[in-house]
Amino acid sequence: MSRSIRYIGVAILILGVVGVAMGIAFVVEGQLKANYITNSMRQEQVTLGDIGIQGANAGQLIDSAATAQLAANTIKEHRQKIAPTYDALIKASATGKFDVTNPTDLAYAQAINLENYLYLGVASLGLATVVTVSGISMIVTGIAIGATGLVLFRLAKKTPPGG
Repeated sequence: MSRSIRYIGVAILILGVVGVAMGIAFVVEGQLKANYITNSMRQEQVTLGDIGIQGANAGQLIDSAATAQLAANTIKEHRQKIAPTYDALIKASATGKFDVTNPTDLAYAQAINLENYLYLGVASLGLATVVTVSGISMIVTGIAIGATGLVLFRLAKKTPPGG
């Protein structure tokens, strides 16, 4: 009986080590992606002031989920002043379709592209955070599982054969 408990202890210990390794991989991947996205945003050198936000934060670079969310919401407000929806933009057009020669249509298209870019950054940074936190959870769980396996293994060594 103690031999099978030792094997079970070793198996549980191995599962714990695998859990820790997977957790480390998740944390590393989450951080790498978050750093990539943040650095890409910084390279663009766009500040909150560049998109019309006034005040003390106007010079702040858009390089985080919070600043990207604020910027995207501001751009959305500006875009909706041009037209509340894309359908309204098209209906207001003289041709009844998107006109690449119309500056209003182009401004609307550029605004929606930048808005979507920023919302994608917000979502991506959120996902990177979820992956990182999941990895931390896997590490903690792996340590607990591994410790349980180690305890079982040690208890089995102390148990007399047949006991």
